[in-house]
Amino acid sequence: MTHVRTFTGATIGPHLDDVARLRIAVFRAFPYLYDGDLAYEAGYLQTYSHSPESLFVLAFDGDRVIGASTGIPLTDETAAFQQPFVERGIDLGRVFYFGESVLLPEYRGQGLGHRFFDEREAYARQLGRFDTTAFCAVVRAADDPRRPPGYRPNDVFWTKRGYAQQPDMRCAIEWKETGATAPTVQQLAFWLRPLEPAA
Repeated sequence: MTHVRTFTGATIGPHLDDVARLRIAVFRAFPYLYDGDLAYEAGYLQTYSHSPESLFVLAFDGDRVIGASTGIPLTDETAAFQQPFVERGIDLGRVFYFGESVLLPEYRGQGLGHRFFDEREAYARQLGRFDTTAFCAVVRAADDPRRPPGYRPNDVFWTKRGYAQQPDMRCAIEWKETGATAPTVQQLAFWLRPLEPAA
């Protein structure tokens, strides 16, 4: 039986390596094609573990971490993720940013993706000072030859959750793609949603 637990700030410490390995495994597939390594992951995840108000939502099968989702006040994120909001004139202090949702393929279709969003949105409401939730996703061309047969992007799922892609909000992040010899710059588009106050 799968179960979900939440962690904030440094309490994620014992599970950081599990989250890193999961990100590498899941993001290796299209559309990210991320050829990750644990050293990079350790640095990336430090941003979240050092923020006292960050959130980790982990899905377990027994003791095994099979899914992970993160969130953080945008003021605690790195400049690359903040800059598009600064340029748009959005108050960083009003935005709760979602890092990722990664789930092993064999556990998809069981409602865990919705649970990840539910938990992060509820936590942002609980903190009481946010009116927007946001995340970004890699941009790939519709005719990208690496797109596997039958691939379906998450756009419909995100739209049904109330998120809208912002064509004028992009950030550029470097990572090494599978099969590449060096990192390349990747474009990511932001998705935003107004966060209703708690009932």
